[in-house]
Amino acid sequence: MDDHPPVKLLVFQYATSLLFLLFHLCLAADRVTPDQPLLSNQTIVSAGGIFELGFFSPGNSTNSYLGIWYSKIPLQTVVWVANRNTPIPDRSSSALTISNGTLLLFRESGVPIWAASVSSSSSESPPSLEAVLHDNGNFVLIDSSSSSPPPLWQSFDYPTDTLLPGAKLGRNKLTNEFTSLASWNNASDPAPGAYSLQLDPKCTIQFVTLYKNLTSATTIPGAELMNNNSYTENDRELYFTFNGSSSSGGAKSRILLGSKGIVQGFSWVDSTSKWSLIWQEPRDQCRVFAFCGAFGSCDIASSPPCSCLTGFVPKSPQAWSLRDYSDGCVRKFPLGCETSGGDKKKDRFVEGYELPDKGGQLTVGGSSYSVGSAQQCESICSYSCSCTAYAYQANVCSIWSGELFNLLKLQNDRYSQPVYTRLAALENETLGSGSNLKRKLLIGFGAAVGSIAILVIVVALVSITRRNRRKRKAAKNYMAEIEKNKYGIGGGDGQNNDTQLSFSSLKDVLVATDNFSEANKLGEGGFGPVYKGKLSGDQEVAMKRLSKKSGQGLEEFMNVLCAMGFKRDLGLCFNELAKLQHTYLVRLLGCCVERDEKILIYEYMPNRSLDKFLFGSSEKAKLDWAVRVKIAEGVAQGLLYIHKYSRLKVIHRDLKASNVLLDAAMNPKISDFGMARIFGIDQAEANTNRIVGTYGYMSPEYAFYGQFSEKSDVFSYGVLLLEIVSGRRNTDFYDPEIPFSLVCWAWELWKEGKPEGLIDPAVKDTCVNHVEAVKFIHVGLLCVQEVPGDRPTMSSVAQMLSSSDSQSFPLPGEPAFNTRRAVSVVESGDQVRVNCSNNQLTMSLPTGR
Repeated sequence: MDDHPPVKLLVFQYATSLLFLLFHLCLAADRVTPDQPLLSNQTIVSAGGIFELGFFSPGNSTNSYLGIWYSKIPLQTVVWVANRNTPIPDRSSSALTISNGTLLLFRESGVPIWAASVSSSSSESPPSLEAVLHDNGNFVLIDSSSSSPPPLWQSFDYPTDTLLPGAKLGRNKLTNEFTSLASWNNASDPAPGAYSLQLDPKCTIQFVTLYKNLTSATTIPGAELMNNNSYTENDRELYFTFNGSSSSGGAKSRILLGSKGIVQGFSWVDSTSKWSLIWQEPRDQCRVFAFCGAFGSCDIASSPPCSCLTGFVPKSPQAWSLRDYSDGCVRKFPLGCETSGGDKKKDRFVEGYELPDKGGQLTVGGSSYSVGSAQQCESICSYSCSCTAYAYQANVCSIWSGELFNLLKLQNDRYSQPVYTRLAALENETLGSGSNLKRKLLIGFGAAVGSIAILVIVVALVSITRRNRRKRKAAKNYMAEIEKNKYGIGGGDGQNNDTQLSFSSLKDVLVATDNFSEANKLGEGGFGPVYKGKLSGDQEVAMKRLSKKSGQGLEEFMNVLCAMGFKRDLGLCFNELAKLQHTYLVRLLGCCVERDEKILIYEYMPNRSLDKFLFGSSEKAKLDWAVRVKIAEGVAQGLLYIHKYSRLKVIHRDLKASNVLLDAAMNPKISDFGMARIFGIDQAEANTNRIVGTYGYMSPEYAFYGQFSEKSDVFSYGVLLLEIVSGRRNTDFYDPEIPFSLVCWAWELWKEGKPEGLIDPAVKDTCVNHVEAVKFIHVGLLCVQEVPGDRPTMSSVAQMLSSSDSQSFPLPGEPAFNTRRAVSVVESGDQVRVNCSNNQLTMSLPTGR
């Protein structure tokens, strides 16, 4: 038998291939028409070559989808999917065509699987009907016979997980329908996931992400989404329009709702060929509703952040190992009342968790009762088998039934409200077995540890005494060794030094700063002058040059290196210190120690310090309310990190507006750790005979007695927060009509019930969320309380700033450095001395303000 195919068959196959090639080449580049459908192996590209439409398979999926993506970006970035609910299996053939007056997507069997929602359709498609892909990514169906045809249908009205410049996100007032984003299930499945983003029905200046279309939501402040964009309201609709990022020309910008419920703004950077993250909300995953799934708890300081509640295990261990927590957790044992012959009274409740965001939603349902004690509250919950948790505070009993979401690890501070979760009776028995043996082992172990601890303390006291005697001498020897490059930063001596600091030569520094030219001088502080420079690779940096007249001196220079993670020898640092690498901290890149020069090299902040904008009338326009909120929250997160989440606790001691630097996107970064002190993990406070810092930002216990702790930084942050809201400097504040100092004025306005009077006039009449501004004033006053114990921790401050329920906050008392007496003003020469304190603190200010 002849194995070769018949000649006629070859001719037929060749003719078919040629016709297909001609058909493909003749297809209009940017449109689909009734005569020119889009086949599964074809794409169309917008006129300017920015977007492409065709069939694709995401991730490791074998299914096909019709979608739109950026044409010239190497990493395929899909921005719209048509058939996200009806995938085409096994990459089988399909076609997009115009039929019956609308767009239809067919499988190879001829079965339609998706259709555009056109209000009216006819049995025939006129030849003038076209579907065109525009350069803004909008795919529109139009009747081209008109000169300016309105779209009969457009993809911008049906977004998936991405919002492109020019697209709307809003609500139709006539139908009360929302245009919303819906996340993908995962990177390989574009079907609608658990989260959707829409305008908040209760507040049109903010957005919410809904979890599985339930009423529970995560609030997304409109500040980020509306920044540099537009908001429109008329009789028919209200909507937000995304204008895109100016840095990318607008076209290559997008807002994405991720599968884990986080909303992010991206801009494409041609120079790096990468998507640059501009902003995200929420800023940490634990604020996303149900991020850890049912019966999961979240702790942003842990890795991984999610864990199951006591008595629960992951529902899908494999998914949890891949950090997909959406399935949540399930009980290891059924509750007592759910088992045959079980006794629900044997179930007990355990502590260890708290409410999200101090009042956020714990689950979809919930009830509250007035009771006389916590025991009564527990009884109400224990006698209902569906009750899974309760909380008691101020004679109010809150109980929750069914699945629990959003629990946080209990912080055990004064603002925490513990939640007691139900533990199954069988779990109690498992936990109780072997408890006597464990108790004996713990007692023996505790005795041994106690003996060792006493010995360690004695040895440590002797060591500290000797160390203090030779401290200054050791410092000089240490600096000399660095200059000889024996311990060169980055591990020059071969030792294991895990810092990423680099050692620069003086020659490189002189070249980078043009020999410390005045043209490159950025300013001068207590450490010395600061110069702008360029290192190899055109990396812009800021160089702090230690002045010989500096009040900070050699010890502070070493302190900065130590705080940033460089290991000092001779016991001047405790073991391995934290590398202060954080989004909201200025990064130390390296140093130069050569001859008599001591120079610190930092990342360059193009927008200088916050005080230049906040207190300079010519620059205030750049500090709209959204930017101020971003700065206030960012500084709080930076302080929270050095207080709690770095490996050793760091107290800044000199937080003020001039020590908050701003990057190109106006993101804040805390700088100047020359005055910082490093604490042990369990150390609460310390004393000093040398008071450093800036009056007006110092806490009273530090200014008068030299006592400092993390609550000292909280006080400084409170002053800074009031400055951010008011736009006025605390230390340069004087008005004969009102009490002295910004803190005094804020307290007087608070007592009179007029806190809005503190809002900076420069932003007061713009789009300011007055409720949020009053909340910031409230938090600021809590931070400047006279007694350190009355001030919140930075953990609580960060949670209060992100909370939408300020009613649960404690009321502030009279702040430090305030007075209820008449303000005494004494003029003397060119100075005005004002006494404005119950403890008679006297300050001097120049006249003429």
